[in-house]
Amino acid sequence: MQTETIIYHARGGIAEIRLNRPHRLNAVTQQLYDELNAALGVAEADGDVRVVLLTGEGRAFCVGADLKEHKAGRTAYDRRQYLRGEQIVCKRLLLLSKPVVAAVNGFAVGAGAEMAIASDFILMAESAQIGLPEVSIGTFLGGGVTYLLPRLVGLAKARELVFLGERIKGEEAVRIGLANRVLPDEGFLDAAREFAGRIAGKAPLSMQLAKEQLNMAAERTFDAALTAELEGMSFVGTTQDWQEGIDAFAEKRLPIFKGC
Repeated sequence: MQTETIIYHARGGIAEIRLNRPHRLNAVTQQLYDELNAALGVAEADGDVRVVLLTGEGRAFCVGADLKEHKAGRTAYDRRQYLRGEQIVCKRLLLLSKPVVAAVNGFAVGAGAEMAIASDFILMAESAQIGLPEVSIGTFLGGGVTYLLPRLVGLAKARELVFLGERIKGEEAVRIGLANRVLPDEGFLDAAREFAGRIAGKAPLSMQLAKEQLNMAAERTFDAALTAELEGMSFVGTTQDWQEGIDAFAEKRLPIFKGC
C-alpha cells in the first residue's frame, strides 16, 4: 500500500507506516491524516500484523501543521475538519488493538509530537527533538495531549513542556518518562525495527488486553483493575496461544503465537 503521503509495508509481523512528505519535513495536511487513518485501518484488519511502526521519511518525523496549506479561503468547516482529522488519528493510535511504536527521526513537533505521544512507545534517534510549541505561536494543543502528557510525565513537567514550548532531545525525554529509548542515528530505523520485532513475537491477544487495561489504569479503582485482570487471565487461558506458551516454556524454546 502506498498513497501520496503514506508508505506502508507489512512484513515479519510489523506494519511499517512512514509519513511521506519529506520535502515538507512530513508536515501534516488533511490528506495525510486521511491516508494515515486508512493505513492504520489496514494494519488493524491484518491478522498477520502484530505491531505498528510509525516513522517519517527523510530528515524528520513530523514538524506539525503545513502552514502553507492554511490558505485564505478555507472555511471554518474546512478548518474544523482538518483539526478533527488529527483527533481521529491520535485516538486510533491510542486505541488500536495492536501496539504502536513511534520511531522519531529528526523533529517531532506540534502534531508530530502529539501523534508520537498517542503511541505506545517512543523511540528517539540521538539527534531527534520533540516539542509542543502551540501555546508559543497562539494556537492550541490537540490529539488528546492534555490528557496523555500529564499521565506520562506528571502535571508539573507537562506544564513546563506546554507553556515553554521548548524542544527536548531523547535523553531528556527518556529521563522524564516521555520516551522509552534513545538509539544511535546510524542504523536508527533498523534498531527501531528490531525493537518492534521483539514486540511482534509476543502473544497478540495478551498484548491487546494489556494495552486496553494499561490505558484504562488512571480511570479505574484497584478493585476494578483486579476484576478486569481476572477476566483477562480467564480469557487467555482458553486460547491456543496460552497452551503454546506453556508448552514452549516446558520445552525451553521460543513460543510461536498465532493470535487464537
